[in-house]
Amino acid sequence: MALKDLQYTLLSDGPTDKALMPILSWLLYQRLPRCAVQHRWADLRPLPKPPKVLHEWIQTAIELYPCNLLFVHRDAEGESLLGSRSEVDDAVRQACGTGVIPPAIATVPVRMTETWLLFDAQAIRNAAGNPNGSIKLDLPRLTELESLPDPKSTLHNLILKATELGTHRRARFDVGTAIQRIPEYIDDFSPLRGLPAFAALETRIVDVIREQRWCD
Repeated sequence: MALKDLQYTLLSDGPTDKALMPILSWLLYQRLPRCAVQHRWADLRPLPKPPKVLHEWIQTAIELYPCNLLFVHRDAEGESLLGSRSEVDDAVRQACGTGVIPPAIATVPVRMTETWLLFDAQAIRNAAGNPNGSIKLDLPRLTELESLPDPKSTLHNLILKATELGTHRRARFDVGTAIQRIPEYIDDFSPLRGLPAFAALETRIVDVIREQRWCD
């Protein structure tokens, strides 16, 4: 029987990575179009004693944010996609030794979350609060995104440029909040399928859906 409701949790390093959730929801809707997808971000930082190692983070996230599916975000800064995924897989196996863990998927943008937000100029303008801006935004080519040395700085600069504000007002502009808004203005993330890391994530999602028989 096809799954009617799916609750997933995103476990990540910081609040900026919440921008991944619209992308993850879009990927799930592509494969489970009749499923009601709900999501939560596992914010473990305010805990009196936050976990120290990844498998403990996973255990705690599941305890506090129960779900059908867990996404574990890691940035692949200075490490290969395979290495980051192996780190998550090893931690999941350790976590399984102490309790029941739902299917878990490593979510590894190369190099960081901002990489997957650098392909839609209009979404950046909208998030910058200047949807009708005319200044040219020189976005990197899709084929170059995963080789950018610092996608975070690239995106920050593009957002500030898109505001078309003066120097003093730019200095007060909340770039972090704008980053969170970018994926809300994107309806189609399919251009990212040309990126190996994104394609690997989608393949893993498809595998889990089949393994769990959520589309039967």
